[in-house]
Amino acid sequence: MKRQITIKDIAIKLGMSTSTVSRALRDHPDISPKTRAAVKELAALLGYRPNRIALNLRSNETRTLGLIIPEIEHYFFSAIINGIEEIAYKNDYSVMVFQSNESYKREVNNAQAVLTNRVDGVLVSFSKETKDFSHFQKLIDNEIPVVFFDRVTDELQADQVVSDDYQGAFLAVNHLIEKGCKRIAHFAAPQHLALGKGRLSGYHDALLKHSIPFNSDLIFHADTFESSRKIAHTILKRPDRPDGFFTVNDMSAIAVIKAAKDLNLKVPGDVHIVGFENSRSAALCEPELTTVDQFGYDLGREACQILLRRLKEKNSNFKPEKKVIRTKLVVRASA
Repeated sequence: MKRQITIKDIAIKLGMSTSTVSRALRDHPDISPKTRAAVKELAALLGYRPNRIALNLRSNETRTLGLIIPEIEHYFFSAIINGIEEIAYKNDYSVMVFQSNESYKREVNNAQAVLTNRVDGVLVSFSKETKDFSHFQKLIDNEIPVVFFDRVTDELQADQVVSDDYQGAFLAVNHLIEKGCKRIAHFAAPQHLALGKGRLSGYHDALLKHSIPFNSDLIFHADTFESSRKIAHTILKRPDRPDGFFTVNDMSAIAVIKAAKDLNLKVPGDVHIVGFENSRSAALCEPELTTVDQFGYDLGREACQILLRRLKEKNSNFKPEKKVIRTKLVVRASA
């Protein structure tokens, strides 16, 4: 393996002290332009690269952000990662990604890993199992700024970036009602999640607006493809089957479309379906899915910008900020 060129190597070849070479590379005003030019020319010729670890230790920074998410393959989270990385790299930060796989235990290990790796700040969307946030409080206690996105909690003093879940749900259900639906099922997220509560609330108020009674029998915990398809199969066989579905995410909506087709029901003829996310799959399924765009990329950018601002400010008079990203209904063929 080729040995890395050091400041000492440059100093020896030029007959200078290492401190002179170091200051020349940093354009220190005490070093003459002629010497600076000579040092930089030789550094480039030898292929010198600064030792980032040493520089970071000196400045007490790693220029690294930790990112803890439930899953990477989900389109919404991959869009968020893209937004985060764009802002991070523009500001000379690296991103260290950890996946909890919706496991609280694994998430606790992730939090310990970002602490061990001395990241400068952390971006978090916690797992569905998480109800105890002490592992994140530990990061805050160690003066590591934390920004929660999508899945947020008010139990900690931390910034938040979320989609407008209430508004998106209201738009979705209002659209179903305008399409003639009277009996609308909601496939919901766990209600200990703020996003689950927000979307259920938007669903409820859209019904209220049109004087349609809220029926708790039409609320189902189904936020995966498998659970949604199974439940949809069951309720679509009933004589009083729903004529509309509003689901917590696109994969659940696509599962309902599959179940309807299995039962020879027409979409949107017999049943209208609206998802939430606007994933790539929404435009690829048949029929194309009407859905709510969460703008995950913008959400990721905003979360990273807030975190970098916190790192720059180092403000002792900290007041948590909450940023809400507006949603948009994307109307396609399923409703």
